[in-house]
Amino acid sequence: MSIVKDKFGKVALYMLLSIIAFVTLLPLIWMLSASLKLESQVFSVPIQWIPQDPQWSNYAKIWEKIPLALFTFNSVKITVIVTLIQLATSSFAAYGFSKCKFRGRDTLFLCYIITIAIPWQVYMLPQYIMMNKLHLVDTHWSIILLQSFTAFGVFLLRQFYQSIPEDLLEAARIDGLSEYGIYTRIILPLSKPALASLTIFSFVTVWNDFMGPMIYFNSTKVKTIQLGIRMFISQYSAEYNLIMAASVVALVPVFVIYLAFQRFFVEGIATSGLKG
Repeated sequence: MSIVKDKFGKVALYMLLSIIAFVTLLPLIWMLSASLKLESQVFSVPIQWIPQDPQWSNYAKIWEKIPLALFTFNSVKITVIVTLIQLATSSFAAYGFSKCKFRGRDTLFLCYIITIAIPWQVYMLPQYIMMNKLHLVDTHWSIILLQSFTAFGVFLLRQFYQSIPEDLLEAARIDGLSEYGIYTRIILPLSKPALASLTIFSFVTVWNDFMGPMIYFNSTKVKTIQLGIRMFISQYSAEYNLIMAASVVALVPVFVIYLAFQRFFVEGIATSGLKG
């Protein structure tokens, strides 16, 4: 009986998870379906999930309506640069907080992590004033500099680094390897799962950022794809099929990054909290 109950429990659990996954993906499925319809068919009842005559031309029209190629390039540029910088700064700081012993280390780490709890609205205005005095408003450098450091990334990698045995690092020090050598030759190669997880988190966060670019970017030439979609909505508010097509295009890079790093993602999340 216990075996039957276990199998029944697993089947019920898988069915529940499948239903939750389907409900979660339903808006994305509708968005994809709407992007391939005529404007008059988007809100038709009953919903036609698979269009009989897919309007692939919708994806060509959105590039003509607004400078979507420029917005996409700006988003890719900012997101890639910020993600790489966050990986470098977070991994280096996490190594110092986890494997280097110095006075006040834990207190300093605690103070740094507390910043996660501070709402962005609290320091939004001081940041803008600082960027304005540096004449970086309406440039990509404003977003790049403000997002180059992430306390969450340091916390995530520190938790993973603490699972690496100290004996391994001590052996490397005895062999004459410097701290920089240990960081580049031992820590980083062993941290691929955690680095992949941070890559996904950083990429998605920066790519989907709307408030930051809206505050700092005024010129069309520096705007990102999220601001481009907002511009598209304000100009073509009735053409929901084209709006959905632009939204699908904005999601493609996120899916590509996730598919590229998915084999490390689950492992990184599971192992980053083993110790700490």
